[in-house]
Amino acid sequence: MNIYVLMKKTFDTEEKIQIDGGVIEEEGAEFIINPYDEYAIEEAIKIRDDHGGEVTVVTVGDEESEQQLRTALAMGADKAVLVNTEDDLEDGDQYSTVRILEAYFEDKDVDIILAGNVAIDEASGQVGPRLADKLDIPYVTTITNLEIGGEDVKIVRDVEGDEETVETSLPLLVTCQQGLNEPRYPSLPGIMKAKKKPLEELELDDLDLDEDDVEAKTETVEVFLPPEKEAGRVLEGETEDQVKELVSLLKTEAKVL
Repeated sequence: MNIYVLMKKTFDTEEKIQIDGGVIEEEGAEFIINPYDEYAIEEAIKIRDDHGGEVTVVTVGDEESEQQLRTALAMGADKAVLVNTEDDLEDGDQYSTVRILEAYFEDKDVDIILAGNVAIDEASGQVGPRLADKLDIPYVTTITNLEIGGEDVKIVRDVEGDEETVETSLPLLVTCQQGLNEPRYPSLPGIMKAKKKPLEELELDDLDLDEDDVEAKTETVEVFLPPEKEAGRVLEGETEDQVKELVSLLKTEAKVL
C-alpha cells in the first residue's frame, strides 16, 4: 500500500510562548510534531505492518522541519519529504499548503492519506478535507478506529460525544482524533535507523509552482496571548448571603446578568 501522512511542525504549547510586535517570537521556542499528526503517523505504521507497503511523511515548511521529519522516521515511517518554502513563501495559509500538496500528489499513486484532525497552533482543520477535494477522493474526519479489508474501509469517527460508523473504500483521506491509538516513542534503534532513511527536499520549482500560485488568500491581522486568569474569590457567610453576593458580582463585575 502507498501510505502517506501529512505532518506539520508546531509550537510546543506546553512551553511559554512570547509575542513581540504581534508576531510569535521563534527564538528559543520549542517545536514539536503536531500532536494530532502523531496519531496519523502511528496509524500509518500500523496499516503498513498489517497490509504491507510504505509510509511516506510529507510536510510543507522550513529547513528546521527536518528535525520533526526525522522524529517521524524514528517512529517507524519509511520515507520523508520536505517541501521547503522558506525562500519562496513568507506568509502562507491553508490555501497555500493545499495548493502545494495538490501539486506534490499530482503524479502519486495513493491508497490512503492520513492527517491530524487539527493543528494545535491554528486549529482550522481545513488542510485534509480541502486536499481530498482537490484530489477527488473521499475523506472522513475525526476518526477513532480504522479497519481495512481489501479495498473496503470501515471507520468509526467522533461526533462530539458520540460515535458514527462510516463504510467507504480506497483511495481515501482520513484525519485522526485522540483515542485512535497511542503514538509510540522513537526507540534508540529507530533513531539510529532514521539517520539513514531517505529524506527528500523539494522546492516550489520542483512542483512547477511559483510564488503567485501559492499566495495566501487570508491575512493575519493580529496575534495576542489570552489575558492572564485573575485569582478566584471565596464567598463566605451563610448560604443565602453567598447567593446574594454571587448574583450581585455577576451583575456588577462579570456583567453576565
